[in-house]
Amino acid sequence: MRAALALAARGLGNTWPNPSVGCVIVRDGRVVGRGHTRPGGRPHAETEALRAAGEAARGATAYVTLEPCCHWGRTPPCTDALIAAGVSRVVVALRDPDPRVDGVGLQRLRDAGIEVETGLLETEARAVSAGFVKRLARGLPMVTLKLATTLDGRIATRTGESQWITGPEARRLAHALRGCHDAVMAGSGTLLADDPELTCRLPGYAPVPTVRVIADARLRTPLGARLFSAAAPAWIATAPGHDPAALAALEARGAEFLDVPPAPDGGLEPEALLRALATRGITRLMVEGGAMLAASLLRAGLVDRLALFTAPALMGGDGLSGLASLGVDGLAGMPRLRVTGQRPAGDCWLVEGDFLPAPAPPG
Repeated sequence: MRAALALAARGLGNTWPNPSVGCVIVRDGRVVGRGHTRPGGRPHAETEALRAAGEAARGATAYVTLEPCCHWGRTPPCTDALIAAGVSRVVVALRDPDPRVDGVGLQRLRDAGIEVETGLLETEARAVSAGFVKRLARGLPMVTLKLATTLDGRIATRTGESQWITGPEARRLAHALRGCHDAVMAGSGTLLADDPELTCRLPGYAPVPTVRVIADARLRTPLGARLFSAAAPAWIATAPGHDPAALAALEARGAEFLDVPPAPDGGLEPEALLRALATRGITRLMVEGGAMLAASLLRAGLVDRLALFTAPALMGGDGLSGLASLGVDGLAGMPRLRVTGQRPAGDCWLVEGDFLPAPAPPG
């Protein structure tokens, strides 16, 4: 199952809106087939593993990270493929929360006389499928906030210079993070200051181009932005009511628009923004800045994970902070994390963690 989970992780960022699933088929103590969900969401992992196993699948055990699908879409059900292949046992890590499946796939296998076990490494499987599960359960994508700061939490000098605070190894890891998310989002301030492409530029890492999203309530995105020079989708989330000619000009450059209601602070309503992305199929979203956008999502409790790159440098209080105000009056109100990993990134350091649920209010 650990091998199946490693296979599933390979597809993250490339299978949305489908989950990335891994499958390993074992017969007589030997792996005879393995597969994971292919770019674009099809073929499914079980189909790939069964194709590799061939006749060796008969009487074998299939280890699958997510309950096999049992409904027709653009491909036949994976349950039917497993039954037809003659596997004798299926071990599933995580039950599929999709209401079209949700236990029905398991029952169909049992009805065919296949031994079924569930729950093996379920916690690990839930982490791999977190974006898919959250989109189904709450209509929101899983959100990773990526920050690259000095040791004192600054992301730019007082004159706005920010490239580059971190070194090349840290930037390479940041690109790898982009590659395992469906979409990368930045605010219009970051776009105007840095003119980023927001693409994953590691060769072969992201077969499905990462969607770039700009949160731009005032529609300040310039027509000449480098965002439009890359062969990847460019979505602009903005408030309604803009000049149709301005919208048409950006659309001619390749932009697609998401209508999102404005927030009182002049930005976009954060939950509505994420719901608009989930409606389009986004399951895993990486937020790269700026300070206002990151803070609005944190204040709303909408960030699931943090990837913090710190450079061995100090900038001082006149540098730009990585976060705008969070409105924290007491220590109990600070967003807190469970650290899940720490590692060097060249001369920088990467700390990753999951945000803990906010404490319940007293009384």
